[in-house]
Amino acid sequence: MKSFINKYKLGIVGIFFGGILGYAYYHFIGCSTGTCAITSKPFNSTAYGMLMGYLTFSIFKKSKIQQENA
Repeated sequence: MKSFINKYKLGIVGIFFGGILGYAYYHFIGCSTGTCAITSKPFNSTAYGMLMGYLTFSIFKKSKIQQENA
């Protein structure tokens, strides 16, 4: 379990922060009419935020080639 967490720690942090920001977007901005696909429900905006957080934070992960050369 520790090796999994160490391997994917940036992705896990990105999921955590993305989920918080996704829910905050729903709560503070949201969609008043209910017709917006992502922001009309808290689950949708939180899940989208988690996905975007993971993708954003995974950009900063070093590749295996960079780790071997360092």
